[in-house]
Amino acid sequence: MGLIAELKDLVKSARERDPAAVSTLEILFTYSGVHAVINHRIAHWLYKRGVPFIPRWISQFSKFLTGIEIHPGAKIGKGFFIDHGMGVVIGETSEIGDGVTLYQGVTLGGTGKEKGKRHPAIGNNVVISAGAKVLGSIEIGNDVIIGAGAVVINSVPDRCTVVGVPGRIVKIGGEKVLSDEFHRMNLPDPISDILSDCCVRIDFLEKELKKIKKEKR
Repeated sequence: MGLIAELKDLVKSARERDPAAVSTLEILFTYSGVHAVINHRIAHWLYKRGVPFIPRWISQFSKFLTGIEIHPGAKIGKGFFIDHGMGVVIGETSEIGDGVTLYQGVTLGGTGKEKGKRHPAIGNNVVISAGAKVLGSIEIGNDVIIGAGAVVINSVPDRCTVVGVPGRIVKIGGEKVLSDEFHRMNLPDPISDILSDCCVRIDFLEKELKKIKKEKR
């Protein structure tokens, strides 16, 4: 994608996803998320061509200017938008699809236990809310929403909503998912069933014994 096309894509993403966006000029000159992505595109281009030092310098200089740290090795698709990006960190082997939105304080990081591919792969049209952490070499499906402050350490299928620490799926395709506690409460209990059956049998036998006693009298 050429520079002009890249700028148009960034402006379009900001206009579509930020109600506060007023004009193209404002977006290009005042949006730190846009500046961070432009800097990353340059650093990533150099990184892929094996240029030493300069890509990391661009990344660190961009972090100083914007508060957003994106490793030059991270792969980022079209329509990427970082809203209020202060504190966003994106690791080296992260892969981000098209139409993804990140809010402030988001981390796409590693667990410290992996080598090689150690950061998440994010699908298309994913929204990751403020303060959320997505950690490890996991896959986040398309059209996923990750709630504010969630810590996600397991892969998530398409069209899910994830919240909490650790992250748990609360919606699939817009439909609420019943909690684990609900499922455990409603599991069949064979011991309880046997005891209930025994009580019924004992009650029957007691009634029969009473009948026999009356007949003998």
